[in-house]
Amino acid sequence: MQPFEEIVAVDWSASGTPKTGPDSIWIAATDGEISNPATRYAAGQTLRARVERAFAKNLRTLILFDFALGAPAGLAKRATGSASAPALWEWLARRHEDDARNRTNYRLLAAELNGLFDGDGPFWGNGQKADIPGLPRRKPRLPHGISAHRQAEIVGHELGLAPKPIWQLAGAGAVGAQSLTGMAMIAVLCREHVPHIAVWPFEPADKTPVVIAETYLSLLPGETSRRAGRGMVKDAAQASSIADGFLRLDRRGDLPRLFHPDAPPQLLAEEGWYLGAGQAALVQSAFD
Repeated sequence: MQPFEEIVAVDWSASGTPKTGPDSIWIAATDGEISNPATRYAAGQTLRARVERAFAKNLRTLILFDFALGAPAGLAKRATGSASAPALWEWLARRHEDDARNRTNYRLLAAELNGLFDGDGPFWGNGQKADIPGLPRRKPRLPHGISAHRQAEIVGHELGLAPKPIWQLAGAGAVGAQSLTGMAMIAVLCREHVPHIAVWPFEPADKTPVVIAETYLSLLPGETSRRAGRGMVKDAAQASSIADGFLRLDRRGDLPRLFHPDAPPQLLAEEGWYLGAGQAALVQSAFD
């Protein structure tokens, strides 16, 4: 696979108000630039500028996001009629309302998706004061045939790591809200830049100047701790560690190994995969 000249890692946020600092959006690149946009709208503008820069300067670029690009098998099919994660992104993009003040309706979308199944789930975790019909506050029983985790998250439970399922929207370590808002954003970003962006593993990663992929920002706890110990906000330390670590892997020829997971194509098409799932030891060797 052709090597990357620049890697960008994005720590996303589903905050309902503009926010900077801890638990907000951080974008770290291997050219040393770290930004902390206060809203998803501003982050989108930053990412578009990165993409345009990659095109203009002919810089092959990998952009890594920390939210799920797919859901456990069954959700996309039930929502869209197609067992395809990109179809789910489009479903979300058509319905997601997000403005320059970070006001978002992702909880209503989660409730709408819940309504496609019998029972109360699979999404849960309404952190608002007001009840939202169709969105339980506590973890419900999963609908028949729906798993708690994607296969990537199952194999990602290694070396003390514990990736969270997409179904949880609120609480410590929850990724569901980021995933719903993030997938909608990815659909729009890709639509704007066809055919110059590929989203892996749904498209080949070796044919476009810009590749988007999912990863897990907790893959490098040691390096993150070292950077946070030098005064970096933890979220920025995680993002910059991942960007720099993946570039190190690429420079020594190991990054392509992460693009070949042991999973069938049908599962990858529906659930996606995050770079480094089941290969945490290899990722962590970047800073040995």
